[in-house]
Amino acid sequence: MLISVCKSKIHRARITDANLEYIGSITIDARLMKLADLVPFEKVQVANISNGERFETYVIEGEPDSGTIALNGAAARKGTIGDLIIIIAYGHLEKSEAVDFKPAIVHVDKDNKPLKI
Repeated sequence: MLISVCKSKIHRARITDANLEYIGSITIDARLMKLADLVPFEKVQVANISNGERFETYVIEGEPDSGTIALNGAAARKGTIGDLIIIIAYGHLEKSEAVDFKPAIVHVDKDNKPLKI
């Protein structure tokens, strides 16, 4: 049996931009994407710590080391610049594989720079 597990997480990132006119998605700093094992167009869940909103969208690669976390299109209505969010991607594993699986978890500072934890 396959189960869904947290594969990747960027924890407590700050929204740096919200662009309602963009077609859709969340733009994430390419370095953070690499550290979190995320790929362009991968489906993610976004949990807004600041307002309690949760939604799903897909990832677009942003400029490396820019700290960019931008909500685009309809997602721009789910948060404002400065809100704290958690970005989560899930994977499917056999239950036996999931026991020892370790997700890629990235903690960031107030400028969305990765912390060493």
